[in-house]
Amino acid sequence: MRILIVTDAWFPQVNGVVRTLSTVRDELVAMGHEVDVISPDRFCSLPCPTYPEIRLAILPGRKLRRLGEAFRADAIHIATEGPLGWAARRWCRRRKLPFTTSFHTRFPEYIHARLRVPVRWGYALLRRFHRPSRGVMVATPSLRRELTARGFVNLRRWTRGVDLELFRPRPERMFADKPGPIALFCGRVAVEKNIAAFLDLDIEGTKVVVGDGPQLTALARRHPDVVFTGYKTGEDLARHIASADVFVFPSLTDTFGLVLLEAMASGVPVAAYPVTGPVDVVTDPRAGCLDDDLATAIRNALTLRGENCRAFAETYSWRACAQLFVENLHPLPASGISQPAPASP
Repeated sequence: MRILIVTDAWFPQVNGVVRTLSTVRDELVAMGHEVDVISPDRFCSLPCPTYPEIRLAILPGRKLRRLGEAFRADAIHIATEGPLGWAARRWCRRRKLPFTTSFHTRFPEYIHARLRVPVRWGYALLRRFHRPSRGVMVATPSLRRELTARGFVNLRRWTRGVDLELFRPRPERMFADKPGPIALFCGRVAVEKNIAAFLDLDIEGTKVVVGDGPQLTALARRHPDVVFTGYKTGEDLARHIASADVFVFPSLTDTFGLVLLEAMASGVPVAAYPVTGPVDVVTDPRAGCLDDDLATAIRNALTLRGENCRAFAETYSWRACAQLFVENLHPLPASGISQPAPASP
């Protein structure tokens, strides 16, 4: 198939959405599909307020139409609800082209945390965005139940995978000069990740935060005893994660938590709250502990064996994730994208 993916989240951003889409793109190509990604790097853009590393395409409609018409896709997937996502939605609606979408991020909660905009307003807007979709791909059963209760329709399961070669147990350990155990968080250092709930805990050992983001300076000033490593990628990131004794995931808003799989694949048990994301990913009690008391979850996770964490992570495959993505797509009619639509006034 010729598959067109439209996304506002793409390189040089580093987050779970970009990792998922880029890895699935690579798997699709390896499976013999042809994939084109329309992303902000192909447009004039400006930095997103409070997240300058995220670029927002400026007035992308006309160029997006031109790129989409030229590719002549067999299936169209709109991955995000940003400027490119809305422009692609308008194009597909005007051309009567079926498309699928995916729900990656709890934008209503994120915006509420920053601007105090009512959460229900955000979900009303997202319902409108996804309503014409022939299939809204969601990562977990609990997220599907939650979105169903909020009035979303045509929901389809799309799980995730993990790079088992990169994320693996390693004999070398970092932080050897720090008192153990090592409790580590990895991710965007931002208010929606609820990192303060972890850093405020009175637990033994050393806390480590791997990542960068708008809250980094404030948290580092407030917690001088915490090791803040900054942004890491690739082998360096994998070595940091594998050096932890427990991976702490304090987020209450993530829809999946890809880094949970990466930690378990590294032989590191997970401690998290029992909320959407962790309850769907950490389903084997030998691989992690979920508790409303995060300190209790950490203490219990430290008793778990790394080999059990690794064995559980090995059940996740990016190839299976990509295959499920293809199954969820809605092919265009045989006529496809036959003629360019007239330019909008």
